[in-house]
Amino acid sequence: MMASRVLVPGPLRHKTVVIADDSVVVRGLFARWLGEAGHFHVVAVAGDGETAVAHATRYKPDVMVLDLDMPGVDGAAALPQILRESPRTGVLLAATLNERNTRIALECMTKGAMDVVSKPDSRSGMTLSLDFRSEFLLKLGNIAQAAVKPGSLPPEVDLVDLPPAGPVNLRPLVSVMPRYLVIGASTGGPRAVAKVLFDIGEGLHDLATLVVQHMPPLFTASFAEQVAAHIGVPAREPFDGERLMRGTVYIAPGGRHLGIDRRLGHIVARIGDEAPVNFCRPAVDVLFGDAARHLGAAALGLVLTGMGSDGTEGAGALRQAGAAVIAQDEPSSTIWGMPGSVVRAQHASRVIALDEIGASIRCLVRGVQPA
Repeated sequence: MMASRVLVPGPLRHKTVVIADDSVVVRGLFARWLGEAGHFHVVAVAGDGETAVAHATRYKPDVMVLDLDMPGVDGAAALPQILRESPRTGVLLAATLNERNTRIALECMTKGAMDVVSKPDSRSGMTLSLDFRSEFLLKLGNIAQAAVKPGSLPPEVDLVDLPPAGPVNLRPLVSVMPRYLVIGASTGGPRAVAKVLFDIGEGLHDLATLVVQHMPPLFTASFAEQVAAHIGVPAREPFDGERLMRGTVYIAPGGRHLGIDRRLGHIVARIGDEAPVNFCRPAVDVLFGDAARHLGAAALGLVLTGMGSDGTEGAGALRQAGAAVIAQDEPSSTIWGMPGSVVRAQHASRVIALDEIGASIRCLVRGVQPA
């Protein structure tokens, strides 16, 4: 088997960026940060959604920074038009996240926006916050990297050869059908998670489903509400010690770890405030590690699109405990960081395209091996 080839930090061609924000100050600030960071070229700015769509049509930028609150055509209304005119453009939402904007941002991420960054409430907070600047540049950089696919790389991009991924044959599940589904996702995850759960359909009634989606605290309750409305089964943030029931989806609360424990003979949710793992809280490795410890082969792990390697160690623990682990494939992933790391570590039972994951899980729940 040929070695995998992946990007490593190094010189990249300049990524084209359009900044759409109704504030002249914000547009100028973002443009200055991108200029100082290097590897970015701001080709145009827009003060409203209509102009943002026009720039997407003309420039086909690699990345667009899109404000939600703009006069006339706002960011949410402009998004589908931008993606229709320039499907390869990665969109980073930028907004002050109140309750309304949080719901809108989540809807936008299920419709194709790749990530969101929360703008500070005040202009001075935005100008002086090094944390916000770092988060903005990191997320924009992640989206820019995601636009680079093997086979379409410019010659100046550095590549390294990695060891072969190894066999990814699904272990036969003859006597133990999964009763718990544990999912980890990050960048691009809201859309992928919602699709997988919808595609599983009636099979969800035979599973207790736990999801770690990397997102800020404001988002997770709204995300759970949207998931429930989309799939037609209950979805919510669990409380510590809550007994896990089939037919329910449990979303990790933002800023807190979601794990699994066994108390008084029952399998329950464990909510913790321990230190971040892999720089993440909630962390996929925490959920997967607990699932391996308390559920064994009754668990089924699923690693979806996301940046980084969170979930790799936990996927290894699940495999050692006799559980199967599915990883989303590269072409269908927004960013093949997390699932790719699991595959390279040889912890994946099978690598499956997003469109086929739900059907595969339905088969496993019925005790049938997917094709």
